[in-house]
Amino acid sequence: MTRPIWEERPTALGQAGKGVALTVVLALLVVPVYSVVLTSLSDQASINVAGGMVLVPHHLTLESYRQIFGNTLILHSVVVSLLITAVGTALSMVVTILCAYGLSRRGSFAHRTLLMTLIVTMFFSGGIIPTFIVVSALGGYDSYWSLILPSAVSVFNIIVMRGFFMNTAQELIDSARLDGAGEWRTLWSVVLPISRPVVAVITLFYAVGYWNSFFNALLYLPDNGKWPLQMIVYTYTLLGNPTPGTGITGGQLAGHQALAPLSIQMAVVSLTLVPILFAYPFVQRHFVKGMLIGAIKG
Repeated sequence: MTRPIWEERPTALGQAGKGVALTVVLALLVVPVYSVVLTSLSDQASINVAGGMVLVPHHLTLESYRQIFGNTLILHSVVVSLLITAVGTALSMVVTILCAYGLSRRGSFAHRTLLMTLIVTMFFSGGIIPTFIVVSALGGYDSYWSLILPSAVSVFNIIVMRGFFMNTAQELIDSARLDGAGEWRTLWSVVLPISRPVVAVITLFYAVGYWNSFFNALLYLPDNGKWPLQMIVYTYTLLGNPTPGTGITGGQLAGHQALAPLSIQMAVVSLTLVPILFAYPFVQRHFVKGMLIGAIKG
């Protein structure tokens, strides 16, 4: 009997092709990060020799990082980004879990109406100007909450989590209700423990979104003393030095601000990568653990 093609043993040529493809993809991911970090550790002479981004190490120095950590504006922006990410992710997960669980229970209040309303907002929105007017009218202009509430909920994430909750074995929920558990206890003790994979994924989505966000700060925070780190990265790499007198200066362009040296720009970019690189392995561990715990053994 002939086995299906997906069950056949791969040929040597196929294995080699997979290896080449994985190597190319890995290089596309690693080389840019390597170049950014190496450029941040290089002096200006090495950058001049390379003509920009450095790929071959030469005359490494930590001067860029010393200047960064001596800059109170950047240190304050790191604290702001960490707090916004922590508070925003917690708020978004609470709202997403509650909304997804409510919509996953058939027969809940206005189930279909609320679901259709949420789906419509994925395709139609008021736009930037009406959103800016609403947020400003509610007192969000020049306020930290404008970095959280306008983007606190993702309908896509709610739908993904709702689908996962709907696949929860009904026998488990019925058993919890027979033991006297209400909806809150069922959600906390039954549904969430076996939904750790999707909770971990959605948490990572929200955390990365808050950490990388700069557009809300660009719209609502005129005071650069309140800027998150990504806004500092934006101004350093595209607009030049964000404020005069920060101790980080470069060549002066006619009619423009003093541009930060490339090593400083790449050091700031490298700084933004650190939390995600440290957080992802822990989240990955929860992916695997959640899948094992969530298995129904019979």
